Amino acid sequence: MTLNTSGPRQAPHDLLGPDANAAVAAPEGRVDIVRMAAWLVVGTVIIGLLYYGQEVLIPLAIAFLISFALGPLVKVLVRRGIPQVAAVSVVMLTVIAMLLGLGLLITSQVSVLSAELPAYQSTIRAKIQGLGQQMEGPGLFDGVFQTIATVQEQLATALQDAPGAVADPLAVTVVGDGPSPFATASAWLAPALAPLATLGIVVVFVFLVLLDRGDLRDRLIRLLGGNLHRSTDALEEAGKRISKYLLMQLVVNVTYGIPMALGLWAIGVPGWILWGTLAAIMRFIPYVGPMLSAIFPLALAFAVDPGWQMVLMALALIVFLELVSNNIVEPMLYGTSTGLSALSLIAAATFWTALWGPLGLILSTPLTVCLLVVGRNLPQLAFFDTLLGSTPALDLPTRIYQRLIANDPDEAYEIASDAIRTTEIAAFYNTTGMEVLRQASDDYHANARVEHRLRVVDGMDQLLEDLREDHPATPAGTPRVACIGGKWQVDAISAEMLVHALALADIPAVQRATGTVTARYVDGLDLEEIDTVCIGYFSRDPDAAVRGFVRRLRRRWPDLRIVLALWNAPEDQAGPDRAEALGVDKIVLSMDEAVQRLTPAHADRAAMQAPPPPADEAARLDALAQTAVLDGRAREDLDDLAKRAADVFDVSLAFISAIDADAEYIVGQSADLPGRRTETEPRMNWMPRAEAMCNHVIAADDTLVVPDTDRDVRFSDNPAVRQWQGRFYVGTPLRTADGHVLGALCLMDREPRQIEDAELDLLDKIAADVVAVMTDQDAVPTEPRREEPPAPRGVLGQRIPD
Repeated sequence: MTLNTSGPRQAPHDLLGPDANAAVAAPEGRVDIVRMAAWLVVGTVIIGLLYYGQEVLIPLAIAFLISFALGPLVKVLVRRGIPQVAAVSVVMLTVIAMLLGLGLLITSQVSVLSAELPAYQSTIRAKIQGLGQQMEGPGLFDGVFQTIATVQEQLATALQDAPGAVADPLAVTVVGDGPSPFATASAWLAPALAPLATLGIVVVFVFLVLLDRGDLRDRLIRLLGGNLHRSTDALEEAGKRISKYLLMQLVVNVTYGIPMALGLWAIGVPGWILWGTLAAIMRFIPYVGPMLSAIFPLALAFAVDPGWQMVLMALALIVFLELVSNNIVEPMLYGTSTGLSALSLIAAATFWTALWGPLGLILSTPLTVCLLVVGRNLPQLAFFDTLLGSTPALDLPTRIYQRLIANDPDEAYEIASDAIRTTEIAAFYNTTGMEVLRQASDDYHANARVEHRLRVVDGMDQLLEDLREDHPATPAGTPRVACIGGKWQVDAISAEMLVHALALADIPAVQRATGTVTARYVDGLDLEEIDTVCIGYFSRDPDAAVRGFVRRLRRRWPDLRIVLALWNAPEDQAGPDRAEALGVDKIVLSMDEAVQRLTPAHADRAAMQAPPPPADEAARLDALAQTAVLDGRAREDLDDLAKRAADVFDVSLAFISAIDADAEYIVGQSADLPGRRTETEPRMNWMPRAEAMCNHVIAADDTLVVPDTDRDVRFSDNPAVRQWQGRFYVGTPLRTADGHVLGALCLMDREPRQIEDAELDLLDKIAADVVAVMTDQDAVPTEPRREEPPAPRGVLGQRIPD
């Protein structure tokens, strides 16, 4: 017998033994430990400075937050021609006058209530006596208490009768001259002077901050350092979010206090103005403020009414207002942005309260929002966004993949279902589903154990089965398309996903089993009635396997149309040259492209390339004719706007199109374009409407984004795209105030690229300016697109304005 002593192949440092491994890994570990220790030291120093410097930092923090709220008012006055000093003075004096008036109102109400309270003593005494009588009678622990009292009495008597017992000493009091009048006055004035001094410091700081905000912003940008754009964005976003947050909080509190006061007046609770004002003020204190403000009117209702009707009505009013404010008013005013997570809000409230006391509790939410905004804009502080934000720390595909690794397919299904509610199942497959399989493919050899691979495969099977039940699709007809996974189980899962996506597109398809490519396996595929086969691979180098598989398929079915899906290949490796070298008809890179490439075999491709006109076609054409842009009007202005769009978005071409009944006309462009030109206007290009990409924008009445025209079957053979060398295209509708779409503002580039929602918002603003030039009317504002994904299930968040 011969023993195999070679064993698994080892790395060089493994041959040296475990001690050598530790020595090799030690330097990197030491670096991590040193870095962590440095961060801990820095954090400790910062917390110490915050604690011991609170007498200076608290007024500064309050002043900055107040300046955020008052800054927009000062800016409005300055834009109206009022000097900066005068505008700041007017705003400050107005706020101080309002606060003084509020203080006088509260003082007068307190004085009135103080005079009336003695009249309620009899009612309070009668209620307490009634409650005491109801609670009279033998209790559970009466016998225990009586036994303890008897033992104490007997013990005291025994100690007094004991021989040698000493009588209690006499108490002696030393009477002196007493404190001086100056000391007494100081003791009374000191507690009152400290808040007044803090208030004065706050007023001075607010005035100085509002007086020269630009210089202060420049200094903060210099301190933040790094990228000037990121620092500027951080300060702008922080200012907008905090100012709007404070304004909305003021509006919410006022809309709560006024109904509270009116409701208490209707119920008959005295001092209703005071309690409504107190409720509005106390709601600035998170968590405990609303509860504290409810105690006083309930206590007074208890004292005034001999019965319990007034107390119950006041309690019902408070509960009703809380429900309306929390579930209707706040979502309507704050918007749908979640901002901070519930855990971070509670942790921040605890942290700032421990540092700065009750004022820290009031300032906790605005200060935490500042940290969140800084973390979103500065990479070196990005951990604040991870710790404090309510947006998921992991992206959607990674969350689903992690749940599958953790053997929790049910939660993976819940996450997927939430994502599908905001999109379509086909779009979910194209982005999220395929990305999950890519991660599983990349981890197959690198990190995944056998158990992990099995969990992912079983979990994806269960997830797809649940999604098919939730989104059933049974297209009519005999299946003419077969989907086959090339090599691994993830390839087979992608084929299963593609079959469902095709069914949702009303294309009957079937899946064939994945296996080792042999003559017996190919004969058992049963492709007699199949016209097209789509073979999917996640392998980054599948060429050898593809050639062998395709050769056997061609030998068995010569007329078969073969589409190769390379789910993990880069975009520059899917051209016709590689398709010809591998022996396939087409190469696709995404689920959407696969569905498009397989659709023309069973649908009219011309219908995909030429969508039907919109429902308001006649009114739209009349609105376009009234602009007279087809006659060359406002050509220079439209060219300038197109050049601006091309420069801002850094694309090779930007143009403005107007869609007439039969043709598309380029009424503004950033550069000369080849192609047909009109006889009346030599500078104006035109093309048939059926060939115009902007025709899809008109039909859908929505922005169209095509990251790569070569990968979109609607535009891969478009003559204008070929002639203008466009790989990337985005078109946003030119919509009038009446809702008619005249054409599109389009961007085109020679290389594939992506575009973010924030950039599309800027494109919409330029499109509104284009419409204003075309129609001689004011620009129509557009709704911004959401940048933040929805909060995960089970995560609550403080609503922060966008």
